[in-house]
Amino acid sequence: MGNEVAYKEEKLANGWFILGVQGQVNRLTADGFYQKGEEVVSREARTAIDLSGVDYLSSAGIRVFLRLLKKAKKEGKEFTAVGAAGDVKSVLEDSNMATLLHMRDTRDDL
Repeated sequence: MGNEVAYKEEKLANGWFILGVQGQVNRLTADGFYQKGEEVVSREARTAIDLSGVDYLSSAGIRVFLRLLKKAKKEGKEFTAVGAAGDVKSVLEDSNMATLLHMRDTRDDL
């Protein structure tokens, strides 16, 4: 299992803040992913997690999404995911997270 995740931050003209994630989100990387996501959700009104660079998402990653979504809703902010594909998209769909997150296929859908 990989234990490093890279992040890239980008603000779009339409007000969405993109947190790009690269690597595997698993039990070893979930805490760092949550901390980075929480930092972004705390300061931004509209956060989208770009999963196009994620090739593995475990149940620990799903838990991170649930916690970030809960935080965003509590603070009246928008939160979603974009770019999930392959097994990552399947995991999110099978767990019903795709519905909760109102996932978008691409950044153009934001």
